[in-house]
Amino acid sequence: MLDAFRGNQALKESLQAALRAGRLSHSVLLCGEAGCGSGFAARCLAADYLYPEGGPQANAVLEGRAAECIEVRGEGASGEIRIDAVRQVRRKVFETALSANGRAVIFYGAQKMNASSANALLKVLEEPPEGVLFVLTATSAAAVLPTIRSRCAIYPIAPVTRQECVAWLRENCPDCKDPELLAAVYDGHIGRAAAAAREPQAAQSFETACQLAQAVAKGDRYRLMQLLAGYEKDKPAAARLLADLASVAAAELAGAGRFGMSAHQAARTASQCGEALQNMNRNLNQKLLLTLLAARIAR
Repeated sequence: MLDAFRGNQALKESLQAALRAGRLSHSVLLCGEAGCGSGFAARCLAADYLYPEGGPQANAVLEGRAAECIEVRGEGASGEIRIDAVRQVRRKVFETALSANGRAVIFYGAQKMNASSANALLKVLEEPPEGVLFVLTATSAAAVLPTIRSRCAIYPIAPVTRQECVAWLRENCPDCKDPELLAAVYDGHIGRAAAAAREPQAAQSFETACQLAQAVAKGDRYRLMQLLAGYEKDKPAAARLLADLASVAAAELAGAGRFGMSAHQAARTASQCGEALQNMNRNLNQKLLLTLLAARIAR
């Protein structure tokens, strides 16, 4: 199943060789920025570990519906992985019926573990149950607590090339109107590009980011404030929009040339979006932040 994961050929070959030789670490940490596909890579690895011959059961792992593969995600707006979730995994590992070569446990976003949940998982990783593979994903190795990181074999995941991203979008999102633009804006991050092509909320965020870029190019402060006003009370949507606008600006700076932004406008917009995101994470007044952002990028 790892062959279904696009790009990262050296990573795939290394994992496949370790699987064939029976020397894959019982704890693997896959690190990649959001949209690089670390979650999909984790399911591919789990499928190859559990069902090396492939087949319907391996496909069930990829689709997240296999009893032998336990998945753990964060909860609430913060996405925090709490200690109760780790304790539940410890119970499930011994209760799940075994019809594969072993069991697999995937922790998505391991950087979201608090100290208590990390310590609970650490006890399992130090004395892992026989035949259980733990796969953790994270945005970076540095974001994971050192105690957990030190128990894992770490594999970095990189974005695919823009050409590979375009090819994937054409194959998997046939209704996508402009795969070249999505690949350029999201710089080969297939997950983010696919979301913008498939998911209504992500598509709306991308479209609004494009409209904001056009307003920046024209120096239209009123239009900027009008577009941003709709995000004053929705923090997750506002954060996504600012990330999308920063990506659009970066693409313009790299020569996309779709929205008429000058290099100075693009650089300023990307920088100001990053600053606004940082301040938003500090829980500063969101309405004020977006109003100031409109004023600063409209200059």
